[in-house]
Amino acid sequence: MKKILLAIIVVLVGIIGLRSCSERKEEKAILQENSMLIQQQISNVSKLIVTEGHFAEVYNYKDSQELFGPLITADKKALVVVNAEVTVAYDLSEIDFQVDEENKIVYIKSIPESEIKINPDFEYYDVTADYLNPFKASDYNTIKKNVNASLLKKIEASSLKSNAQNRLISELQKFYVLTSSMNWILVYEDKELQLEDASEMIFKD
Repeated sequence: MKKILLAIIVVLVGIIGLRSCSERKEEKAILQENSMLIQQQISNVSKLIVTEGHFAEVYNYKDSQELFGPLITADKKALVVVNAEVTVAYDLSEIDFQVDEENKIVYIKSIPESEIKINPDFEYYDVTADYLNPFKASDYNTIKKNVNASLLKKIEASSLKSNAQNRLISELQKFYVLTSSMNWILVYEDKELQLEDASEMIFKD
């Protein structure tokens, strides 16, 4: 009788051990599966966020060269009308992140800087130049450089970059929804990212 009971106990212990090992393997497989899914989603989500804007600029260009002293000058001038399409973009494929499978934490280590691209269309009016001071390629380069600098100031003063930041926040919130649905934690700048205060945490002073 004792041998039968011992045999039954051994069988039960074996079954429990096999079931425990099977559950651990299954849990580890699910953990790795979730980890791979999160990494894939972060790599694939919105490769590029773009906000577009239109800016106009009227630029007066003047240049004078002295001839035989300040009494005689050779002048040139142009009226330039510029219409520019501007885009602000974030390449989210360049997000630097780390996945801690054991503790179920996704660390967003860094976010790429915004990329501003200006595509200006130049129209030249009232272009006049003296024979001794003609328009050269350097003049057109100077005009483009000055116009781009002026447009950048307008962009900084506009809501274009903040709109792009809002788009970026909405994409990061997708990470939050994905990780939280799997009981994972999303951390950025050593702080756990919460949906309600995402903008404060991401774009703090």
